[in-house]
Amino acid sequence: MILVTGGSGMVGHAFSQVETNEEIVLLSSRTCDLRNKQKTYELFEQLKPDAVIHLAARVGGIQANMDHMAEFYSDNILINTHVLEASKRSGVKKVVSLLSTCVYPNEVTYPLTEDQIHNGQPHSSNFAYAYAKRMLDVQSRAYRQQHGCNFITAVPNNLFGENDNYHLKDSHVIPAIMHKMLKAHTKVELWGDGNPLREFTYSWDLAKILLFLLENYEDPEPINVGNPNEFSIREIAYKIKDFMGFDGEIKWDTTKPAGQFRKPSCNKKLQALGWTPDNYTPLDVSLERSCQWFKLNYPNVRGAQ
Repeated sequence: MILVTGGSGMVGHAFSQVETNEEIVLLSSRTCDLRNKQKTYELFEQLKPDAVIHLAARVGGIQANMDHMAEFYSDNILINTHVLEASKRSGVKKVVSLLSTCVYPNEVTYPLTEDQIHNGQPHSSNFAYAYAKRMLDVQSRAYRQQHGCNFITAVPNNLFGENDNYHLKDSHVIPAIMHKMLKAHTKVELWGDGNPLREFTYSWDLAKILLFLLENYEDPEPINVGNPNEFSIREIAYKIKDFMGFDGEIKWDTTKPAGQFRKPSCNKKLQALGWTPDNYTPLDVSLERSCQWFKLNYPNVRGAQ
């Protein structure tokens, strides 16, 4: 049995769309608050999973990271510490933990390669969350070295898909734009100038990749798993405009922060395992699916109120 923490989140929901012969149990925070050590230990002892895909985290966009740095650090440190220790105690055979490209230093050589993660400070806009995710890598390797645990870590890039968080202030760029365009009539205001470049990976693709890693990756070093194609935020905004059917104006507020200009990643290690670029869903296909799902399910979506 594979236990997926963060099972009520976007990627957790995507596992229900993946064909597999494995039994998958999706764990939500309503079932167990993973910040609570004792409850986490008890749950793992009760379920005795064979493998864990660890997605649970406190996440958010630029504004949320800047406003709640302490909570983003402490909550994620607690969750990660308890999940890995519970996995060791209950005899889990393998754990795949999800990191983020924000773990990479602000000043780095592009494309992002896994050996650069600890070579400098992360970007100031989300440094607390980034350091908590870096420590998940450190903890995984420490448990491997001391206890022989088969703990690995994967680094996605910007994720999107159905069942995302659509909060207007605390969400990531794609769901935030979707929500703004759904609510707006004549004009939508977006942060920055739209020029920064980002890579985006569909949640369904990530779910498939994480199951692929359970079978095919054993190394202690993190592995980049995101789709490496870059798009500007401006391009993304106008694609969403079309798929949402928004007829109004997009205004760019250059007084607001836009984050790093670009952070392209290298996924050659993943491709060497047999995962090819053709395995990713084309952006227009996945983005249109996501927009249609959001329109059909609004306002009964996370962060809508």
